[in-house]
Amino acid sequence: MTAHSLMTLAGEKKTISASAIGVLASQLRGRILDASDAAYDETRAIWNGMIDRRPGLIIRCLTTTDVVSAVRFARDNGLLVSVRGGGHGIAGNAVCDGSLMIDLSQMKSIRVDAASQRAWVAPGTTLADLDRETQAFGLVVPTGINSTTGIAGLTLGGGFGWITRKFGLTLDNLTAVEVVTADGELRRASASQEPELFWALRGGGGNFGVVTSFEFRLHDLGPQVLAGLVVHPLSEAQTVLRAYREALELAPDELTCWVVMRQAPPLPFLPEAWHGKEVLVLAMCYCGDIAEGEKATARLRSIGTPIADVVGPAPFTAWQQAFDPLLTPGARNYWKSHDFTELSDRTISLLVDAAGRLPGPECEIFIAHIGGAAGRIAPEATAFPQRSSHFVMNIHARWREQSMDSSCVGWARELFEAAKPLSAGTAYINFMPADEVDRVQEAYGGSYHRLGMLKQRYDPANLFRMNQNVTPQRSSQAA
Repeated sequence: MTAHSLMTLAGEKKTISASAIGVLASQLRGRILDASDAAYDETRAIWNGMIDRRPGLIIRCLTTTDVVSAVRFARDNGLLVSVRGGGHGIAGNAVCDGSLMIDLSQMKSIRVDAASQRAWVAPGTTLADLDRETQAFGLVVPTGINSTTGIAGLTLGGGFGWITRKFGLTLDNLTAVEVVTADGELRRASASQEPELFWALRGGGGNFGVVTSFEFRLHDLGPQVLAGLVVHPLSEAQTVLRAYREALELAPDELTCWVVMRQAPPLPFLPEAWHGKEVLVLAMCYCGDIAEGEKATARLRSIGTPIADVVGPAPFTAWQQAFDPLLTPGARNYWKSHDFTELSDRTISLLVDAAGRLPGPECEIFIAHIGGAAGRIAPEATAFPQRSSHFVMNIHARWREQSMDSSCVGWARELFEAAKPLSAGTAYINFMPADEVDRVQEAYGGSYHRLGMLKQRYDPANLFRMNQNVTPQRSSQAA
């Protein structure tokens, strides 16, 4: 290993000697990678293909002590540092040009205790990894909808998916963490140990350290759920969405139904004439008795005259991966998101109109219905504040060619601005792109000032700034 010039927190270059890097390497079970290493390009690549950055050095951690060594090295040298878990974050904060990347992707251990219904999960674990282990015992952690997502970023920012209405957000099921804070110390945080830090980690993103172990509460579920898709022509979207809104008023916590408006992919159950045509999809999952699920989904399935209805019993693990083919890594992605407390007629009209002007075949508008158990947590109980926002809209622009950047990004921004007056004013941190730095305080709402004071306590130099950043704030500063 040779000397390397790395970016500092002050925005300057600092030369790190070969001997200093060698000393660090001797402390690690894992490896240090630079641009000459065969694994460098694979390790720096992340899910969003728009992000192509080259860190100065990558520390590929295998153990908690590797993470401690990496954080202390960054702290002692004042280095700009990024942290990579699953590499799925839309903003691309897992990687930064010229920085030190702490790579957790190889830390994938999972231990399940079926008797106590607890799981201990390492930060490089993906949702598919976790589902495979927990479902072996008929247990589950509520997570997201794309199985290649990393558990770390998902949990620290929120985490919602098909069973959130029944069991809460991913972070609501977090019972303890082990975290390396900016001073290089390994701490345990829970309701009884470092409770303020534990509060901040449940929604505060990567602002407060590098989590090396997550302890989750597990729930009984599976192996099968009632799940699937009901597909309608986009021309019927106004009528379908109004009926959808009414049907959800009586939906039990076990039932989740989300909306996707996009061009139909070539799915085998769709007539070929509909491939590439604009459609509205109701995607639903009932996490309970199958017969009860048939009754609970009947009203949603009776809306209009669908092109296809393929709702039926399915393995939970298979349903968790159902959307993976539409979310493979490497495409260019840009997201804009709003929370809504209701789907008003005006909101519906706005979204349907934009869905009729999709700039590409992979672009879509997605509406998630949350509420349920997640909405019954007090807003001040965790750093995640938006408990009353029952709908989350994600404008998902996705495309392949750089020449489409302007049209796809422009379409997403135009709809975002038009929908802003109708929104709840909060936002889901995990859906925010890199250009929404000025929106972080708004997204956290009443939690922001408390987060800022805790940032001052645990990371006053803002070592962990490659995230949706909360700036350190002294208690005397205004909220």
